[in-house]
Amino acid sequence: MTDGAPWKHILLFSLPVLAGSLLQQLYNTVDTIIVGTYLGEDALSAVGTTGSFAFLFLALATGFSAGNGVVVAQHYGAKDEKKVRANASVGILFLMILGVISAVAAFLTARPAYTYILNVDTSILELTVEYFKWYAIGLIFQFGYNIFSAILRAVGDSAATLYFLLISSVLNIGLDFLFVAVFEWGVAGAAIATDISQAASFAAAYFYMSKKYPIFRFKLNEYKWDSKLVGATVKVGFPISLQLIIVSFGLTFIQRAVNDFGKVMTASFTVGQRIEMYLNLPCSAFQTTLATYTGQNIGAGKTDRVKIGVRHTLIISLILTIMISAVIWIFAPNIITLFNLSEQAAEYCLAHLRAIALINIVLSMYIPIFGVFQGSNHSGLPMLVATGALGMRVLVTYLFRYSEFLGHTIIWWNGIFGFGMGFIITWSCYLSGVWKKHSNISAHDS
Repeated sequence: MTDGAPWKHILLFSLPVLAGSLLQQLYNTVDTIIVGTYLGEDALSAVGTTGSFAFLFLALATGFSAGNGVVVAQHYGAKDEKKVRANASVGILFLMILGVISAVAAFLTARPAYTYILNVDTSILELTVEYFKWYAIGLIFQFGYNIFSAILRAVGDSAATLYFLLISSVLNIGLDFLFVAVFEWGVAGAAIATDISQAASFAAAYFYMSKKYPIFRFKLNEYKWDSKLVGATVKVGFPISLQLIIVSFGLTFIQRAVNDFGKVMTASFTVGQRIEMYLNLPCSAFQTTLATYTGQNIGAGKTDRVKIGVRHTLIISLILTIMISAVIWIFAPNIITLFNLSEQAAEYCLAHLRAIALINIVLSMYIPIFGVFQGSNHSGLPMLVATGALGMRVLVTYLFRYSEFLGHTIIWWNGIFGFGMGFIITWSCYLSGVWKKHSNISAHDS
């Protein structure tokens, strides 16, 4: 990524990431359709309401693996194979330990979290807790998969994650039908299907990485704790994780507001969020791409290429988001029929989808820039922006949810307030050039 036309590198790198994320969302959608079709709206609401709390643990996996990926990418750009290998091995050890701790914590806190924090409707509480406890068991595999994928992306191999997710997606869909429709295991079957598919992608990622890249063939005794190297990963990864954790808490408050409107709204919101993920695909893919692109170019001492890459990325991101938004706006009624929602829930969901089809265009014009801050060792800035944006969304949700002007529609229109604020702050920080300051610390001193 340090030579040639930036847009070509960015597009070639991001397409497999985007395709992999699309696969992931497709199997999440199919999972939701199967649950709604075979288990009913209560089960759909139960599975859907677990999302915000589950995201809290995935924030740790995503943030710290991304942090390790940035450090590895910087050393890779600087052509320091010794440090690439050392940081990769300690990153794997760190994430696997964190995964075990998270799985245990998630399992033990499931009932109090959904009872007292999320205020889940008592009619679906047992289903919610049952699903999440089974889901929590598989967190260790998600942590492992995330670190392997981050390391591979750091050395420019974004296509590999597409293969792993293809395996996971096909397996998950097949197991969903088997466990839910055939064996009739209920919501536990859906969770177990997810666990097994995550384990498969974890195993595939490990074997691929160790077979294709000799530099990543580690013996068991090479996984040694090194506080200095862990510190380098934490320095970059902690703000990313904290940003996502804050998002998780914010979404938890929004989910509670949704639950307060009853399980019909919860079912509608579950479907709306699933579809909203498709709109977010270009943003998240290009954020990941720019983090690696920026890290490698900073490691190579080519910061001027970063600004060119940002321009190219935002143009592509905007075009893709507008295309996806148009599809969702036009085909929203047809999409909703797939989820077997009640008439009232379907009405809520249609309004939700058409609102976010417009709002998320704003997101496409600033979220990718988060990758520049992360790749230049300024990942604290996206954390602050995300905190401010989400804080605004939560604030307006609770201020206007019972008002005559917006009422329950604030559940989806809160984004225009939060994302508008995020857009202004992000662009102000980027144009100020703050991301260029001290951007080479990790590459040379860690």
